[in-house]
Formats: sequence, C-alpha cells, structure tokens
Amino acid sequence: MRVILAEDSALLREGLVRLLADEGHEVVAALGDAVTLLKEVEEHRPDIVVADIRMPPTHTDEGLRAAVEIRECFPDVSVLVLSQHIERNYAAQLLASNAERVGYLLKDRVAQVEEFLDALERVHAGGAAIDPEVVRQLLIRTTHSDPLTRLTPRERSVLEALAMGYTNTAIAEKLHLSLSSVEKTLNGVFDKLDLPHTTGYNRRILAVLRYLES
Repeated sequence: MRVILAEDSALLREGLVRLLADEGHEVVAALGDAVTLLKEVEEHRPDIVVADIRMPPTHTDEGLRAAVEIRECFPDVSVLVLSQHIERNYAAQLLASNAERVGYLLKDRVAQVEEFLDALERVHAGGAAIDPEVVRQLLIRTTHSDPLTRLTPRERSVLEALAMGYTNTAIAEKLHLSLSSVEKTLNGVFDKLDLPHTTGYNRRILAVLRYLES
C-alpha cells in the first residue's frame, strides 16, 4: 500500500519508514508536522495516512484535526492515528461520522510490530482498529448510570471486540463462538443500548460511539 507518515519524532518516523518499506509498502511522504499533511494527501492520494495526534506547532490536536479533515475530504483514504496516551474524546471525534477505514492506536503498540501491521491492514481493508488498551480503560470507567452496565459478560466481550474493529466472523473466531451466536449477541447489545433501527443509521458504528463516549 502507499502510505503517508506524519510524526514529529524523527526516530519513530524513520523507524516506521524502514518497517513499512521492509514489508513491501511505499512511503510516498514522511512529515514532521501536520501543517502540510492535507496538501501531501491531495498530491499523492495515498491508500492510508498514519499520523500522530499531537504535532507541531502547538502539540495539541493538529494531527487529529488533519485526520478528521482527511476523512471528510478524501473518504477513500484510510487513516490510522497514533497517540501517546489514552484520549477517548479524540477517539470518539475520529469515529464521529464513520467507523470504517479508521484506526486509533497507542504509540506503544507500534513496538509490537505484528499488531501494528495487523491494524494497518484492517484499516486499509475498510475496517477499524481501536487499541485494545483504550477499550479496556473505557470498560473500567463505566458507571452504574451507564447503559453498558446492562450488558452481560458475553455482550461486553463481543462489544469490546467490535470496538477494536473486528468483523462478526473474526469476533466468532476470537471468542470461540458461532457466527449466529455473535449476530444474536450483537442484536441484544443494540437493543440494550437503545440504538435505532432507522434506515440510514449504522448500528455497529453507533454502538462503538456509545462505547467510546461512555
């Protein structure tokens, strides 16, 4: 795949360039800030953008804002953002319009090469990849007033896997369940979270957003 990297740490940026090249991918641009990111995307039209959330000049949310704009202006370009810490509001913003072709990983995950490459492939293939540590922290932070507390342990496990970006088939394999059991469980999750059947709404995306915003 053709990749654009936006990462202000020169060491990590060069490491990612080498890793991706070794895996047969083409890095068409490697940037140290988010200022020129949209211009580079427009020029090169990569398959995927890998970008840090906090970048120069203010080191706040430049990378995130660029990622959101890329998703709006270039819907065919997949986006995988990297974060030093768990910031669930940023994850929710990234998924606000669509939970497809998007990923949110902690930077520590990059050191686990196989997991990083798996997330990259899933996002490029049109899926989602949410860092499992983000998902675990969100589970810990739920309260008794949260609708997630109405879920059974199996429903929570299935929703956790869904939030990580797994398909129904992959969830079935991961949790050693039948595909029909996964589908039935997800329908139960959607009902307990009061997600509408209205045409035009993707209940899988709504469930992930509800999960991230809890």
